[in-house]
Amino acid sequence: MRYKGYLIDLDGTIYLGKEPISAGKRFIERLQATNTPFLFVTNNTTKTPETVAARLANEFDIHVASDLVYTATLATIDFMNEQDKPKTAYVIGESGLKEAIIKAGYAIEEKTPSFVVVGLDAQVTYAQLATAVLAIQNGAVFIGTNPDKNIPTEQGLMPGAGALISFVETATQTKPIFIGKPEAIIMEKALARLGCLPSEALMVGDNYETDIRAGLDNGVDTLLVLSGFTPKAAVPTLPLAPTYVMDSLDEWNV
Repeated sequence: MRYKGYLIDLDGTIYLGKEPISAGKRFIERLQATNTPFLFVTNNTTKTPETVAARLANEFDIHVASDLVYTATLATIDFMNEQDKPKTAYVIGESGLKEAIIKAGYAIEEKTPSFVVVGLDAQVTYAQLATAVLAIQNGAVFIGTNPDKNIPTEQGLMPGAGALISFVETATQTKPIFIGKPEAIIMEKALARLGCLPSEALMVGDNYETDIRAGLDNGVDTLLVLSGFTPKAAVPTLPLAPTYVMDSLDEWNV
């Protein structure tokens, strides 16, 4: 089947930590050669789209405009802007998340913010987590940027944003509003940017829990590539089968 556009994961699909996935680069080049629309949709909140595009170019020789990168950070801000609340937030996350939220006009407030946003932060402290917990107890809306429990790296599966969010959820007994894959929020906004209906797009990724569930739960066909998070041995026992499963993106004809 030919698809009008592609939503594509990054880590574990196009690269693995700092290691390139050569089939991923070739896949993107085939899309570019055929002028097929695509959008990178990533749960990574640690870097801005500009930084992601620069990294793709400098480290992996993949050349795309920054507006082809849609992050969970952007989707989080889009969601917050739709709420009728004062623009204050307490943020756990790295510079890509914090700076973008501040740039969007939000003031950082520790005690009584409108929102508590928790994303991945490799330098997070107990004190920061405690501040988030207390702010949620004071009535802040609890937002989790994405539910990824782990991040695939060349070292192995490292703790992801979902692990930090689970800490805060346990301490507050409050479920977060998740923004990133597999949630509808990021998928609806990504499809709108791509200019595709769900039936016209293909979601490509390595993580069944996020990438593939994002497609399955939102009416988008899916391609699970076995280059990152979800191992081949798990495929027969997946609760709902992806539309396609491939060892390598070299097997896919655009």
